[in-house]
Amino acid sequence: MTNFLFPILGYLFGSLPFSIWITRFVKGVDVRDAGSGHATTTNTIRQAGFGWGALVLILDIAKGFIPTYLAVLYSGEVWVIALTATFAVIGHCWTIFAGFRGGMGLATFGGSLLATTPFAFLICLALLIFLVLTVRHSARASVFAGILSAPVLWIFNIRDVAFWIAIGGGIVIAIRFLIDWNRKYRELWLDRQKKSNE
Repeated sequence: MTNFLFPILGYLFGSLPFSIWITRFVKGVDVRDAGSGHATTTNTIRQAGFGWGALVLILDIAKGFIPTYLAVLYSGEVWVIALTATFAVIGHCWTIFAGFRGGMGLATFGGSLLATTPFAFLICLALLIFLVLTVRHSARASVFAGILSAPVLWIFNIRDVAFWIAIGGGIVIAIRFLIDWNRKYRELWLDRQKKSNE
């Protein structure tokens, strides 16, 4: 029964909307009122500056790291650890503390990997940087990185708990993207294409 408490803890940690709280404290605005409409590091940088955005990034990584590390420490079951990490990402995307409107989950996903297999974290970070430089669109690169993390880890012969975290986190990030794609943010994913056609 105790094992099921860890995913709940993961969701609650993931739900802590630091970008919303910090931007509201610093600027008196809701970070979701600009840009993509998400509670993300990028939107925090846009509204509150790079320093506050960096703080949000660290805290969002911690949201994934802490509950996942606790699951590793006190459970050790692969399915519990992977589920805890996945629920942390779910909490970040659909936070219970801010009307279920959160971010995209990549930083929290990275924190979960860091808590289990730092090498897997570095590989996925390198994948993200490569995609950002290649795609030249941070939002699309983030989604692709989330989806491609599990296959890339498999190629690198990383098939432990980090692989299962990558599957769970990748699925959540993909769903988050599809919801956006079918709603009002679609133009933000196509903005470069629109500009090139004008």
